Amino acid sequence: MDYAIARERMVQNQLVARKITNEKVLEAMRTVPRHEFVPKELWGRAYGDHPLPIGQSQTISQPYMVALMTQQLQLEKTNKVLEIGTGSGYQAAILAELVRRVFSVERVPELSSRARKVLDGLGYGNVIIKTGDGTLGWKEFAPFDRIVVTAGAPDVPSALVEQLVDGGRIVLPIGNTYVQTLLVVKKKGKKIERKEVCGCTFVPLIGEQGWENG
Repeated sequence: MDYAIARERMVQNQLVARKITNEKVLEAMRTVPRHEFVPKELWGRAYGDHPLPIGQSQTISQPYMVALMTQQLQLEKTNKVLEIGTGSGYQAAILAELVRRVFSVERVPELSSRARKVLDGLGYGNVIIKTGDGTLGWKEFAPFDRIVVTAGAPDVPSALVEQLVDGGRIVLPIGNTYVQTLLVVKKKGKKIERKEVCGCTFVPLIGEQGWENG
């Protein structure tokens, strides 16, 4: 398979056709080798219009959802971004193409270790990963200009709002453990504004300010 051709087809048929218009996001999606972030036996399906399993009951999100969430963040090159739910590391790589520094928290040690190896192998030195409870954010490096959550939460974790700069935004799915609504949350002083984007389905966000494990 010619993966560069597969990526271009993915961008045109799945992203441009669905109104992903940010040229920098589209270029990042063209650049990052998505197949490197899934098990080798799934490389042939890596650019399909669907999520894929990555082990530990987790998934790599559908390409369109990755692009949509990234576009909704309205990133600037100087941004410091916090990602909750490293998973395969693919979303972190897309972010790393677009911003100065990415901090990513993953609660499953096996996934954070594997993502680190893949990201290092591809030269993404501007991604910092730790294993821990992502619902509590990463206080040591706060505040963040943008935060993206790649798992479904019952509500917006207050810890993440506290670690967001004034004027910053969080993109995350909110709902039950089966279906959610993708939200853009903007912080303005002590208030937050919420905008609904679309329906979606993510694995549950487990943690102190998320869902209980099991």
